[in-house]
Amino acid sequence: MAVPARDRRTTRRPRRFELRATALYFTLLAVILALVGAAARTAFAAAVHRPAWAVALVLMGVSAVMAGCREKRRKSAARIARRSAQALEDATQTAVEALDAASPAAAVALAPAGAGAEATVLLPETVPEVPEVPEVPEVLEVPEVPEVLEVLEVPEVLEVPAAPVEIAYEALDPDEFEQAVAELCRRDGCLDVDVVGGAGDLGADVVARTPEGRLVVIQCKRYCDDNRVGSQDLQRFGGTCFTVHGADVAVVVTTSDFTAPALDYAEQCGIVCVDGPQLQRWQEGTGPRPWEGQPWQAEGTP
Repeated sequence: MAVPARDRRTTRRPRRFELRATALYFTLLAVILALVGAAARTAFAAAVHRPAWAVALVLMGVSAVMAGCREKRRKSAARIARRSAQALEDATQTAVEALDAASPAAAVALAPAGAGAEATVLLPETVPEVPEVPEVPEVLEVPEVPEVLEVLEVPEVLEVPAAPVEIAYEALDPDEFEQAVAELCRRDGCLDVDVVGGAGDLGADVVARTPEGRLVVIQCKRYCDDNRVGSQDLQRFGGTCFTVHGADVAVVVTTSDFTAPALDYAEQCGIVCVDGPQLQRWQEGTGPRPWEGQPWQAEGTP
């Protein structure tokens, strides 16, 4: 009985997938494609610059194609691609095996011959880490010192004049009354104010000089309301105020009033008479100062 012959088919062991081999395979494929592309660009550039060479290359290519077609055994494009891929894969595998054999990390040192000998793997020496160089800090820029702003001058506080204090001149004694009249002269800007009243004063109780430089001679009469300054008092003062004291302005100040003959004499001699109400207005600042003239006249008196 004849035993049918079995079809012997060679079974190829599938190769296991290796990442490194696959990567190298595609790398070589990319290099080949790059070379083919470079050759194509070179041919195109040559065809542009030298058309005669391009025609020659085309004729040679056509002749090669026709010669290939005449061969009895024609090779299909698919078979050529498979063979190219197979050759590229084999070249990749060979390169991988060569790299594995040459790698110092995979070198194996065999132990001395003998039972139980173990293989010792030689590892590469550890490369010491290079210490990092500390970064040099940049030079800090010193900020410019701003200019000191000029301090604004604070305006001085305006002094508010104090309200005049009412003084009861009738309650003062003669000396205090003279001091009070001298203080009024100082308040209104007079200079060299002096109280000279007393025995032998020749009718001058207060002497002062106005801001304009005129000499003022004042006689003070601190009388009661029922005691008026008469013409005799004015005559005694009028005989010395101008000739003896050299007054520019002669003034008689009283806390009471003047008689009519006294006012007439004062008007003739140019003596300024200041009675009680007029003294009060001078003290309050509502009336004129005595050296500013003789603005007031005596009203009807008996």
